[in-house]
Amino acid sequence: MGHSAGAHLSALVGSDPQYLRGAGLGFDDLSGVIPIDGAAYDVPAQMSEGAKIMNDTYVQAFGTDPARQKALSPYWHAQGPNAPAFLILHVDREDGKRQSEALASALRKGGSKVQLNAFEGKGMQGHAEINRKLGDLTYPATPVVDAWLKEVFGR
Repeated sequence: MGHSAGAHLSALVGSDPQYLRGAGLGFDDLSGVIPIDGAAYDVPAQMSEGAKIMNDTYVQAFGTDPARQKALSPYWHAQGPNAPAFLILHVDREDGKRQSEALASALRKGGSKVQLNAFEGKGMQGHAEINRKLGDLTYPATPVVDAWLKEVFGR
């Protein structure tokens, strides 16, 4: 589970086996992955379509080589194998919505069970709010996550 850049990292661990393998694990050791309001699941697409204000940040993180950008993109590993289940959450933020929907579609095609949920909250304020409020029982995303965890873990 991770938010923003952490969403990217959790989705990458759940879609590219090299990271689990490096820890002596495999996808069968994961029950599921919860990426929360990420915007760079497909790095090359985000760098060309996303807000230009973030471009320098993305270049620092992912470089300018398209092959490296794809290698670091959960979207480009989603053809499978992957973690067995994903709960992808996002708020009303154009790039987060676009990237979450694309990742969900690619993971489904790759054979993973995917639940995609959108929540109120606009732009960067909503992006910060889902991070701060998740876990608060009055926040709409909390019961969704709790129900998903119960389903995945069978408790």
